[in-house]
Amino acid sequence: SPGFNAEVTGICGSGIIDALAELFLAGIITEDGIILGREGASRIVQQGRTWAYLLHKGPVDVLITQNDVRQIQLAKAALYAGVKLLMQRLGVDKVERIRLAGAFGSHIDVARALAIGLVPDCPLDQVASAGNAAGTGALMALLNTEARTAIEATVERIEKLETATEPAFQAEFVAAMNFPHSADPFPHLFTKFPKPKPRDNHSPRRGGVRQRKALAVGGQRTK
Repeated sequence: SPGFNAEVTGICGSGIIDALAELFLAGIITEDGIILGREGASRIVQQGRTWAYLLHKGPVDVLITQNDVRQIQLAKAALYAGVKLLMQRLGVDKVERIRLAGAFGSHIDVARALAIGLVPDCPLDQVASAGNAAGTGALMALLNTEARTAIEATVERIEKLETATEPAFQAEFVAAMNFPHSADPFPHLFTKFPKPKPRDNHSPRRGGVRQRKALAVGGQRTK
């Protein structure tokens, strides 16, 4: 609006999912989440021993750093591992339909959520937003007696799965750190996007030494 000047100062959650997906599909980020350094690439800048991607140049530069990538990996791996544990409990090996609830789910690009492995592979036309599911459910319970009865009956049948105590959680978590996943196939995803070619992640660093990666899971250090 007139007289209102605003500069970009950051990136929202759904936005960084889109950005990481595009960087992965373009081969700038490897499957294991390393931002590759490239000499002469104006948007890839060095930060100490790692690299960052310049998403927006302005009074406040917006960068996607190696730490940003790691934080998204940790978050999406925890979500994916939880889904895999539920699938194992139910005895299913694939998901046929996904509904993303909440405001966050309403703005996520479905294909790019699959590209980073935020959710298991699924037909793209079967992944959709459920909107404010909690709010809708609350209204149903308040305004519809039959719906409230059905909700109460459903609550009684809920089985809780504590991921922290599940023996398989750590293995599933580590496997889900990769984009989109270290082992699970994503055939529906790669019918829409060409699969990135494996790249050498020995990107130029000080002293020419490859940076070691470590992941702390459950109090243990896994290299």
